[in-house]
Amino acid sequence: MEAARRLREAKSKDKRELSEAVRLNWRLWTIFQSSMLEPDCPWPVDLRGNILSLADFIDKRSVALLSKPDPDGVEVLVNINLQIGGGLLAEPPQSHDTQSQAPVPGRVNQVL
Repeated sequence: MEAARRLREAKSKDKRELSEAVRLNWRLWTIFQSSMLEPDCPWPVDLRGNILSLADFIDKRSVALLSKPDPDGVEVLVNINLQIGGGLLAEPPQSHDTQSQAPVPGRVNQVL
């Protein structure tokens, strides 16, 4: 969510600040990508594949934006971050059997 905020703010600033925001976002997505490739990643294979596809798209869009900064081209990165961030912040459905619940990937309180 923070990367989305920085990208959105950088749209109205100079090219240097836009490039810095794109680089920050790209670094975060590189971390996500690396996590999805870990052999002990607890996320389902299909979900990991979806995240890796998004990371590939972000890689390509980031390279394009760094080579030719375009404030209008940043909005798709903002939208992806907001959608993913919103999904990670959502509460999982409640269950009466809390002992059998698997950890929800991306939940900070469960990862730590």
